Amino acid sequence: MKPDWLKVKYTVNEDFKALREIVRQYDLHTVCEEARCPNQGECWRRRAATLMILGDVCTRNCRFCAVGNGKLLPPDSNEPKKVGKAVKLMGLKYAVITSVTRDDLPDGGAMHWAETIREIRGQNPDCKIEVLIPDFQGDVEALETVLGAKPDVLGHNLETVKYLYSQARPQADYQQSLGVLKNAKQRGAVTKTGIMVGLGETKEQVLELMQDARAVDCDIFTAGQYLQPTKSHLPVERYVHPDEFEFYKTEGLRMGFRAVMSGPLVRSSYHADELMNLS
Repeated sequence: MKPDWLKVKYTVNEDFKALREIVRQYDLHTVCEEARCPNQGECWRRRAATLMILGDVCTRNCRFCAVGNGKLLPPDSNEPKKVGKAVKLMGLKYAVITSVTRDDLPDGGAMHWAETIREIRGQNPDCKIEVLIPDFQGDVEALETVLGAKPDVLGHNLETVKYLYSQARPQADYQQSLGVLKNAKQRGAVTKTGIMVGLGETKEQVLELMQDARAVDCDIFTAGQYLQPTKSHLPVERYVHPDEFEFYKTEGLRMGFRAVMSGPLVRSSYHADELMNLS
C-alpha cells in the first residue's frame, strides 16, 4: 500500500484538455503518458509536458520502465516540424524533449534529435530547450550532433546506483552513462542527471552516485521514488520517506550541484524550468 505522501489527486481542467488535444492532433508521444508519470495531471494542468520523439517503441528492456517494446518504425521525418508546432500551440517557454533508445539507427537518432531542437528554436525563438537523451552507446560523434543544435540543458539519467545496473538496466553501462555527462560538460553543456530510489539501493550507494556525478561536473540532480508500472516490472523494495529525500537535497547542494530537486514524486523533467532558473 502506498504511503499518503505518494497519493495524487488526478483532476482535469481546460489547460489539460487543450494540451491533450494538441498531442493527439499532431500524433505525438509524451513520456507523461508512456511512462505513466504520477505528475501528469499536475503538469498538464499547468501546460507542461515532456514530448517523446523517435516513436514509442524502445530497443532496450529496462526493468523499471513502462515504455514498450515491439516493431520498430523508421523515424517520422515530419516529427521535428510537428514538435516545433506543438510547442508553439502549447505556448511553452520551456520545452523538455526525450526519446526512446534507438540502438537500431546508425547514429542512435542523433540527427533527428538535432533537427527537432532546431525546429523548436526556429518556431519558438524565446523558448528554452532541455533534452533528456539516451547514451547513444557512448558514441561521442552522436552526442556532438545533438550539442551542435545548442540545447539549453543536456540531460542524461543515471537512473539507479551502479550496484543495480545489471538488474535494472542490463543493456546499459554505468561508466558509459557517466561518460555521456562528462563529454557533454567538456563541450560546454549545462548537464543534468536523475535517479529513482526504492529499488533496493542504500543511502551510501546513492551518495556514491551523487559524488560520481559531481566528479564529472554535473550541474543539476534529481531524485524521486520508483513506482512499479506493472507486475512484470521490478518491485518496489521500499517507499522512501520525504525526510530522506530532503537529506539527498541537502547533501547534493553541499557537494556542489547548482540545483537539486529531490522528493517522492520528483521526475527528471518535473518543474524543469524552475531547476534551470536555480542553476
